[in-house]
Amino acid sequence: MAAAGAATAFGLGGVTTGGAQSDDASSNETTPDEQGPDQLESQYSTVYQETIDSVVLVTVAGTGGPGPGGGGGLGSGFAVDDQHIVTNNHVVQTAPEDGIEIQFRNQEWRTASIVGTDVYSDLAVLAVDDMPEIAAGLSFVESGAVIGQEVLTLGNPLGFNASISQGIVSGIDRSLPSPTGFSIPAAIQTDAAVNAGNSGGPLVNLEGEVLGVVFAGASQTIGFAISARLANRVVPALIDDGAYEHAYMGVGVQPVGPEIAETVDLEEATGVLVMEIVPDAPADGVLEPASTDRPGSGDVIIAVDGQAIPTQAALSSYLALETEPGETIELEIVRDGDRQSVELTLAARPDPERPRVPIGGRPRERPPGTGP
Repeated sequence: MAAAGAATAFGLGGVTTGGAQSDDASSNETTPDEQGPDQLESQYSTVYQETIDSVVLVTVAGTGGPGPGGGGGLGSGFAVDDQHIVTNNHVVQTAPEDGIEIQFRNQEWRTASIVGTDVYSDLAVLAVDDMPEIAAGLSFVESGAVIGQEVLTLGNPLGFNASISQGIVSGIDRSLPSPTGFSIPAAIQTDAAVNAGNSGGPLVNLEGEVLGVVFAGASQTIGFAISARLANRVVPALIDDGAYEHAYMGVGVQPVGPEIAETVDLEEATGVLVMEIVPDAPADGVLEPASTDRPGSGDVIIAVDGQAIPTQAALSSYLALETEPGETIELEIVRDGDRQSVELTLAARPDPERPRVPIGGRPRERPPGTGP
């Protein structure tokens, strides 16, 4: 199946058929059937050959069984060094001890153990003893993705191993729904094909660098990936400490549209309106929520540390990528029509209260939203 998949993916790469040739073309030119492998190779196949040996199939004991969610999981992952593999938390979250098996492209199998997981970013790191030499490890990019750049997804869609799909970055800074009730910020949207089984695999650029960790497909020719910007913060912590602490304000917010802007006396519709505050959270006593019996009440957050905050997604991304628990941030707010600044010391996000429902390879119904 792998050989057939590779032929399908790359059979047209770099080949020009006779329809584009003139009658006086040189008789010394070769036909596609006469061209060698080097002549048929495309840029995509070059990236594929340089990266695919580091991409793995992740299976969890009980896949397809009678238990809730099928009793296990099946997805993708990729080596990042000579010991560790990155995948999605939802791929391995139901795994029993010694219940994770990894298959490499050369058909070798290894048993993996969980080093650390983070339900909020849906990332997990696994450890493999005696990593095969073919898995050299892939690196995350340091910069963000750019809309329109070409990307490739590598993984095991529907269980077909060592597959590749091509597309572009369709959007950035997306907020992905999560079973935790908190969104996953700063995500990448792509039109490269993403199906069940791709989850946990890499989204790479044409240099073979990892732009993101594939999260899910939406069954609408849209796929999503957890950005390297977030993974670069979470993955090292999972390797070193087994966990990652997310910065937390403890607020519920909603975007400021024209109607809200007029009500709270804002000149333009921007920022986020504080709708609720979690008791004893960092925002408690610092920010004021909107009240139904006080039209125009509630603080509007318009900037954090001098960075404009036009939307809830921008607030979540800033907290996720630029701050950490224990840090004091400066909020620029509008309260009762007056601009002012307040300071707030962030805490670590509490453990999720809702059950960790397996995502199953594609987004489910959006849970009730909460703020950062």
